[in-house]
Amino acid sequence: MSKKAIDLSSTKHCHCLAARREARAITRLYEEKLRSHGLRATQFSILAALALKGPTPTSELADFLGLERTTLTRSAALLERNGWVAAGRAEDAREHPLRLTSTGRRKLESAFPAWREAQGLVESGKWKALTGG
Repeated sequence: MSKKAIDLSSTKHCHCLAARREARAITRLYEEKLRSHGLRATQFSILAALALKGPTPTSELADFLGLERTTLTRSAALLERNGWVAAGRAEDAREHPLRLTSTGRRKLESAFPAWREAQGLVESGKWKALTGG
């Protein structure tokens, strides 16, 4: 009995792959704009989330940002070394809240125009011409 070959040509137009490709191009754009401020896109997002939410347990912050907890922990360690975030106090010892420092707030505010520029390019669709997306 012979098996009929499956036509896989439709996989060339995979929506999942296309979305991942666009996500990487958009991330590169944000990182290019934030680079002069010494921030990666995820780091900016962490600082902004803490500015909006106040001191937040790591697990809650990871959920809010859609990050793996280990990814957030690694990023937060660097932000803490730079003095931009600090460990907060918690009544529950199992919680590990992070808080934005005043230095972190200044870093966030100085990088905000660069973030806003990237955001505007994405919202207008002009990012595709810049990134080849």
